[in-house]
Amino acid sequence: MPAPRFSPKALAFLRALKRNNRREWFTPRKEEYEELLRKPMLELVEQFAIDFRSFAPELSAGPKSVFRIYRDTRFSNDKSPYKTNVSAVFPHKTLPKLGGAGLYFEVTPDGVWVGGGLHTPDTALLQKEREHIATNLRRFRAIVESPSFKRHVDKLEGGELLQRVPRGFAPDHPAANYLRYRMFIAGHEFPASFAAKPRFYAGVLDVFRHMTPLIRFLNEPLTKGS
Repeated sequence: MPAPRFSPKALAFLRALKRNNRREWFTPRKEEYEELLRKPMLELVEQFAIDFRSFAPELSAGPKSVFRIYRDTRFSNDKSPYKTNVSAVFPHKTLPKLGGAGLYFEVTPDGVWVGGGLHTPDTALLQKEREHIATNLRRFRAIVESPSFKRHVDKLEGGELLQRVPRGFAPDHPAANYLRYRMFIAGHEFPASFAAKPRFYAGVLDVFRHMTPLIRFLNEPLTKGS
C-alpha cells in the first residue's frame, strides 16, 4: 500500500477555503472536505499510531489527535468560521492534549510545518521545565544542539525571550539563554506541494523521529510518578 498523503485537489480546496471563508461556501462542500482532507488525515494518524510503537510508544495517536476545522471565534476579532489548515497533535498518553510536549504537523495553503514541542505553557509548567533544563543542561544541549537535530528539525525557538534570567536562577547560569525561553518549539517547514508528494509521509516521520528525544525530555518533569 502506498504511504498516506494528500492530493493536489486537497491543497486546491484549502486555497479556495482561504479565499472563501464563509459558511455559505463551505456548507455545500463539506462532503468534499471530508473526502479530500479529513479522510487522508485520519489515515495518516492511523499509520503514525503504528510507527510510533517503534520510537515513541508513549505518545497518543488517534482520531482525537486531529483538530476540528471549525474556529473558536468567541474571543477573537477574526470571525472567520473555519481554519484554513488541517493539523494534528500527538501528546503524551498520560497528559492532557495540550498539557505537555507533543509532536505536531499542519498542512496549509502556504506550506507544511512538522515538529512540535511545548507551546505557551502556564507559569507553573514553565518553571518545571526551567528547573529541569538547569539541572540537566548537558543532556538538553546534546539534544537541541546536535548536528542531526539542526539538520532535520532546524533550531529550537523560545518565543519572545525574557529580558533577563528569571528569578531563582543565577544571572550567569550556564543555561541562562534557555532559561529565558517562554516556550520550546522546533520544526521543519516544507512547501505546500510536499503534502501531495509520495515521500510526504516518510518526510514527516523523519522529522518526528528526530524531534522525539526533545519531546521526551520536556515531558520528563511532567510525568514523574505517572
